[in-house]
Amino acid sequence: MEKFAILNGLVAPLDRENVDTDAIIPKQFLKSIHRTGFGAFCFDEWRYLDRGYIGIDPASRKLNPAFELNRARYQGASILLARKNFGCGSSREHAPWALEQYGIRAIIAPSFADIFFNNCFKSGLLPIVLPEAVVGRLFAEVGAEEGYRLTVDLEQQAVTTPSGESIPFEVDPFRRHRLLNGLDDIGETLLEADAIAAFERAHLARSPWLDYRLAD
Repeated sequence: MEKFAILNGLVAPLDRENVDTDAIIPKQFLKSIHRTGFGAFCFDEWRYLDRGYIGIDPASRKLNPAFELNRARYQGASILLARKNFGCGSSREHAPWALEQYGIRAIIAPSFADIFFNNCFKSGLLPIVLPEAVVGRLFAEVGAEEGYRLTVDLEQQAVTTPSGESIPFEVDPFRRHRLLNGLDDIGETLLEADAIAAFERAHLARSPWLDYRLAD
């Protein structure tokens, strides 16, 4: 998993409440057995005018000009500004995968659905909860200034605006540690690989009949 420390990125606003995971990545794409390739279909039903499916070439499709994120000024954004209850609906890890593969690394909203919030940290995304009034002010600033960027400092737990204002945010210390070090569940487990191997050796020494390996 990619480490997250300091991000200075273009901000894209998604001015909708209760954005569910089926909107982030529609159900027909969950048939894929791979963990990659979802970015091209992120927000598929809002992003395109035709219906998407696995195997379709995104370059052959017609973009929806009315969708906020299709506007030229937001291309390349890595910070998504959203409204409350972002990521609600069914529990699918594909939703944060799609956002991360689309290019988003941090999401700022007044609130998130619990499962989506947890899955973000496992996928290298940083969900940031800020007061609704602060988020509303950021929406106004993004709309008023093309090329609006924010700096997200996970070490200092602060978002800095172009005017220099520092807005603090809270994050669980363990999750912060994992993002700073690029550790997902597997990476965290591998840190204990030596201890696990030592335990297995000792366990087999005490119970040798459990060693099922075949002799050469």
